[in-house]
Amino acid sequence: MRTISLSAAAAVLAFSTLTSAAAATTAITVKGNAFFRGNERFYIRGVDYQPGGSSNLGDPLANTTSCSRDIPIMQELGINTLRVYTVDNSENHDECMKMLEDAGIYLILDVNTPNFSINREFPMYSYNAKYLQHIFATIDVFGQYTNTLGFFSANEVTNMVNNTRAATVVKAVTRDMKQYIAAQVNRPIPVGYSAADVAENRMQMAEYLDCGDDSDARGDFYAINDYSWCGSKSSFQISGWDQKVKNYTDYAVPIFLSEFGCNVPSPRVFAEIESLYSTDMTGVFSGGLVYEFTQEDNKFGLVQVSDDGKTVEKLTDFDNLAKMYNSTANPTGDGGYQTGLSAKSCPAATDVWQASNTLPNLPADASTYMKSGAGKALGNSGGSQYIPPSGTEDLSFDGDTSTASGSAAASSGTAEAGAAFGNSEMVAGTWWIGVIVPMAAVAGAMFVF
Repeated sequence: MRTISLSAAAAVLAFSTLTSAAAATTAITVKGNAFFRGNERFYIRGVDYQPGGSSNLGDPLANTTSCSRDIPIMQELGINTLRVYTVDNSENHDECMKMLEDAGIYLILDVNTPNFSINREFPMYSYNAKYLQHIFATIDVFGQYTNTLGFFSANEVTNMVNNTRAATVVKAVTRDMKQYIAAQVNRPIPVGYSAADVAENRMQMAEYLDCGDDSDARGDFYAINDYSWCGSKSSFQISGWDQKVKNYTDYAVPIFLSEFGCNVPSPRVFAEIESLYSTDMTGVFSGGLVYEFTQEDNKFGLVQVSDDGKTVEKLTDFDNLAKMYNSTANPTGDGGYQTGLSAKSCPAATDVWQASNTLPNLPADASTYMKSGAGKALGNSGGSQYIPPSGTEDLSFDGDTSTASGSAAASSGTAEAGAAFGNSEMVAGTWWIGVIVPMAAVAGAMFVF
């Protein structure tokens, strides 16, 4: 284990800024089921980054001190992509985004925060103009940076078999974000979803987000939080990754792992990286993001930040990941990516899948954002998750077959009604779906804050 001071890290960053030959100055695009940087296939090699924990309201990309401290160390890992779970859209991010750009690192950003996100128990009530203003304003802020690779419309909103109706709102939000980017941002930026790996309906979730005639409602990529390859005794077959490649072979857009890396057994050896960047997988998968950079209570960290924030201790997992990332080359050529793949057929309703193929319309109060922009970014104060009075069922939508309680829908309404409900009782953050924290080295063993 090695300790690096803040001043030493800053010196490394200054040097790398002058010498970097791979600055992230070319926007990443989607071609078929792969990402490209110009004419070169782009594979995500990254880490998840939220100092203080994934449910922390802090904004690591507005903290130039932590950026100066951490980005040079990230470069030692050989990464090219960072996932950040929470930002404050009212803060300035120019310096940190420039540091990342100079280091050759792209950003995939979750637009939700603890106070502004989809409530999986009452998804239609939480789908309102105030929520959309917040995520659109976040798009305005980060859409200006060339090294913004993409946006997550949500993370693990549907994480059990009894809350799949919330996927309807996820798909509506994906549509809204894509339409907003087309109207208000000067380049295409991919939008996708980060999914829980729920065995009972993993394929329905993936198919649902890539089905239908409306291309705006289909994601530009699909990501999976996967903790099925655990330790050196696992393998491509034992982990089930071979079956995932088979299952997703004809998926029309890029797929990657938005979280991976079991922490039991410890230390982590990251043997799965050899398979992830081999032709066993690259015809279907485009890399992944290791969970996570800083050590938090759940013990997935690669580095330990001192209490005063001035020094960083590299843990054994850091050295192991750096070794694997830096010694594992991408396949030559295009890695076997595919073009011309068709959208999926929408999954039928079953006991484990109850999302509607008819999406709610954009709330009327939010239509002005498409024409005139989201306006001033208001930060993370307040919130948009309006909780109805006790005993009230969620608003229904066309094709709805259940409510949050699982019974037949007794109320009818639209997204406009959800927006109108905004003056009622609000519980901010109570039902946040924006982020999960893995608690065990098995797929799906996670808690939501």
